[in-house]
Amino acid sequence: MNKPYYQWYRTTAPYKKTGQPLSAERVRQNALTAGQGWATSAKDFHWIEQNIPCQMACPAKTDIPGYLDAIARGDYREAYEINLRDNVFPAVLGRVCTRPCEPACRHGWEGLGEPVAICFSKRSAADFMDRQELITLEPMFEKTGLKITVVGSGAAGLTAARELALLGHEVTVLEKEQEPGGLMIHGIPEFRLPREWVRREIEQIQRTGVDIRCGQEISGPADLERLTGNCDALVLAVGTSRPYLPEIPGAALTGVHTGLTFLRSANLGETKAIEGNVVVIGGGFTAVDCARMAKRLGADSVQVFYRRTEAEMYISPHELAEMQEEGISFEPQVAPLAFLGREGHLTAVNLARTKPGERGTDGRRSFRIEEETTFVVDADHVLLATGQIRDEAWLADLLGGPLPPGRPHRTQHDKVFLAGDVETGAGSLIHAVAQGKACAHVVDQTLMSERRVGEAVWIEDADTTGRTREMDAIPRQPLPTLPVVERTATAEVETGYAEDAAQTEASRCYLCHFKFEIDNDLCIYCDRCLKVKPVEDCIVKAKALVDDDQGRMVDIVPSTSYEDYNLLYIDQSKCIRCNACRDVCPVECISLQKVSLKSVGYRG
Repeated sequence: MNKPYYQWYRTTAPYKKTGQPLSAERVRQNALTAGQGWATSAKDFHWIEQNIPCQMACPAKTDIPGYLDAIARGDYREAYEINLRDNVFPAVLGRVCTRPCEPACRHGWEGLGEPVAICFSKRSAADFMDRQELITLEPMFEKTGLKITVVGSGAAGLTAARELALLGHEVTVLEKEQEPGGLMIHGIPEFRLPREWVRREIEQIQRTGVDIRCGQEISGPADLERLTGNCDALVLAVGTSRPYLPEIPGAALTGVHTGLTFLRSANLGETKAIEGNVVVIGGGFTAVDCARMAKRLGADSVQVFYRRTEAEMYISPHELAEMQEEGISFEPQVAPLAFLGREGHLTAVNLARTKPGERGTDGRRSFRIEEETTFVVDADHVLLATGQIRDEAWLADLLGGPLPPGRPHRTQHDKVFLAGDVETGAGSLIHAVAQGKACAHVVDQTLMSERRVGEAVWIEDADTTGRTREMDAIPRQPLPTLPVVERTATAEVETGYAEDAAQTEASRCYLCHFKFEIDNDLCIYCDRCLKVKPVEDCIVKAKALVDDDQGRMVDIVPSTSYEDYNLLYIDQSKCIRCNACRDVCPVECISLQKVSLKSVGYRG
């Protein structure tokens, strides 16, 4: 049986529970199983899952309310450290994250306005802390003496390496390029992601004890055998190196390039100019990056065509708007039929309009070509940004066969593990971070023969949230950008919030990690809280709460009349954490607690 948890990111000393456990009757009535301290029951995790939607939507489970609260208070270092602990690359992700948290944000729910600018706020934490300070997280455990090799220094590989180092292992990262960082260095243009921030956050990883060696490529089974013979475990985090190329006639013509190959060449300074008319095929971040880079390198015209609808693009709306501001045209629901050429060189693209088809098992709709809508556009270059896939043949040759199904992060070799896109297929940076952390925990559990990392719910009393009702009406703050005439290949387009705007935007957060709860044993049912509630049904009269067999509240039995009720209930999904109910309560029966999901280490 596992012993007490350790709050690894602050101290390695065992925690001590504070306060008293709730009685069985109070546990039934209360939303949590503890008044304060640590809690690990299904009921406690259920509260987190139901009430902090942004954190649950983040693949790395970043403590989003925690860092937004810190920014609103002006504590940028705390906000940065929360992100560093949870997602490894705060300044990087604050610029290029795909932000799955924002569609989940309660502030964006119907009738409540726009989501909080969570991603831009993450960036603010980095922008306004001391840039000279490099933060090194404390290790979770003492040195184990075990050696681990990580192949690949993209987001997944570096994340796995850092986690394993914090777990006490000796970690070496091997990178085939001359600089670590993967797509953060070689794929994403500098006008979106300044290299100084990537290098800074990689240096923070190195300060945990990770040794990074560049110019080291693993080319076949002999290399794998040699490496595994010199370490206790090896993590393959080599990404998806093979471009997905649709079968289109004329793809071999000179002038047809893959998107990431073009971006890598431009980012390394090998491609300094591109002339003529450029056509980009694709609807994701790579497609938009290719188009904007081509424009900066001198293309006469740049057109982007995407086979599905604009709503189905894998891109943030503001990125599309920035691209169009730069004079780049975009047409959705258009697909290439053939690349046309003369004497081996591309001269034009034959295209046709599409219509949406049926949804597949992945939830995405297919499309069908409208044959009578074909048209031709002149093109000197085509950039195919149609995705990356895992090189199955290379991986099977390296490992001696296909991967065994149903074993996350594991391979047919006891010592060899997988992290990131090489296992899951192409994904975002934040998904790569989450995969890197998960792989590290699997490796550690395998080597140590016990599970040393987990999650727990930390509950603490609070006096106030710091929010007021007026904050609910603050509009989303726009992010400043460079004027179009000043946008170059290396000048960052998005200049970031000013400090006052950063704090204003962060103050929009509902701080969903705060829990207001009425003790109906103390309540005198004076209805004062009902009279000041700012949102309809944030406090309701009910006859009973319905729990499942694990004590998790699953429903409310509503009152049938104004007088016919047994309790008052605060609906956390409608509460805006304004404190109005507590301010007017004459008997102080409304408690306030901060409830946080923590990554913790424990010893068996």
